[in-house]
Amino acid sequence: MPLGEHMSDSAPFFSSDNETEPLEGGAERQREEEESASGVSRVRALLTVFILCYINLLNYMDRFTVAGVLPDIESYFNIGDGKSGLLQTVFICSYMILAPVFGYLGDRYNRKYIMCGGITFWSVVTLTSSYTPKQHFWALLLTRGLVGVGEASYSTIAPTIIADLYVKEKRTCMLSIFYFAIPVGSGLGYIVGSQVSVVAKDWHWALRVTPALGLIAVLLLLFVVQEPKRGAVEARAELHQTSWVTDLQALSRNCSFVLSTFGFTAVAFVTGSLALWAPTFLFRAAIFTGKKAPCVDEAHCASSESLIFGIITVITGMLGVFSGVQVSRQLRKKTPRADPLVCAAGLLLSAPFLFLAIVFAQGSTVATYAFIFFGETFLSMNWAIVADILLYVVVPTRRSTAEALQIVISHLLGDAGSPYMIGVLSDNLRKTDSFLWQFRSLQLSLMLCSFIAVVGGAFFLATALFIESDRSRAENYVPIADEPIVVPKSGRSTHVPVSSVLI
Repeated sequence: MPLGEHMSDSAPFFSSDNETEPLEGGAERQREEEESASGVSRVRALLTVFILCYINLLNYMDRFTVAGVLPDIESYFNIGDGKSGLLQTVFICSYMILAPVFGYLGDRYNRKYIMCGGITFWSVVTLTSSYTPKQHFWALLLTRGLVGVGEASYSTIAPTIIADLYVKEKRTCMLSIFYFAIPVGSGLGYIVGSQVSVVAKDWHWALRVTPALGLIAVLLLLFVVQEPKRGAVEARAELHQTSWVTDLQALSRNCSFVLSTFGFTAVAFVTGSLALWAPTFLFRAAIFTGKKAPCVDEAHCASSESLIFGIITVITGMLGVFSGVQVSRQLRKKTPRADPLVCAAGLLLSAPFLFLAIVFAQGSTVATYAFIFFGETFLSMNWAIVADILLYVVVPTRRSTAEALQIVISHLLGDAGSPYMIGVLSDNLRKTDSFLWQFRSLQLSLMLCSFIAVVGGAFFLATALFIESDRSRAENYVPIADEPIVVPKSGRSTHVPVSSVLI
């Protein structure tokens, strides 16, 4: 069997390559001229990136809408910081548990249809969560956990589609566009959550915005996005799908992948903690300093803090992602280790600014927001670069699995537990239920973020030691004789040694 044939399947859902059928004569030649090696035209490839960016924005917008109305939720259900932190934790847990499943499917089947199913499920569950009654906080926890199914189906797959459409500098550029959606979506989540709850005088309406936008996303995926050929833009026709166990073994030996994943875990820990608790912390600081009255109105608790923090998140996120990519691009001219060095610098520089923001919250509101601005800017420098590192140190047929594994590790050790950990630590440090200790206990708990940021920076510095060799190994990867591969046949997978395929 020729190596170029083993990736195709008979049914559209099981197709790993281009969805279009061959044209005849001149029409076929014209199409071949218009399309790149990926099998997707330049215009459609660009539209695909923007659609994926839109969906990524929706994902993060939905995730942080809850954080934007967290004081309202605490007041509505009469719960403490520990239970509030569970809202983010149960979501991240389901997200990371299901990520390997979708990573496995994404490396083997049609990625577009997998995303459509996941986003549809996510939209329905999100809408359902908005009707949770006051007596059933557990129902809100359950539905927020199920939302992770949709995100797992998308986050593990979308970057690999971009990787199959572009290479080198163009890929970095498109990934930066894709990851702009994370801070923008996060900021919009705070803004939409807080402002919709004020206008509607009911926080439940804040959770009903993204489901409608999710329906538009599914339609765009179905009618605009086209499945690209895997690895074709990198001229890697010799690649084949190996077994899942083989993939995991190869990834575990990839030092750059492992170390950058641990570095990204620190980013997830800090981001997850700040995302859920920063607006509430700023609200308590305003009460502590006497600038705001305690929350007595369920419809409007911390809208101004969530709004300001949301705006800061949007601006700093865009600035951080853009500056990170630009600094890395310039530094690459001097050293091939530029990417992990920029990631390390971003985390190490964010640590002192976040610490100062937490300390100054009790004295100066202006200084607090200024330090948050710089801290979040440096923290956001990592997003696009970490994704680019993964894509160029891992071979195309293992990228969805690598994305899934990185999601599991970074969330398991990062933001799956950090919001709950901060909440529980805050409850345990609180000596009384006074406004002073509500603020002080959360302040002390959030200081943990600066320490974790420093640890993450150290992991990225270690990544720089291996990045050159691992990238070269991925670019020059040749299948090993007798390595078990997966040959799809009529929708089924069988294991065949590479040597038999080469014959």
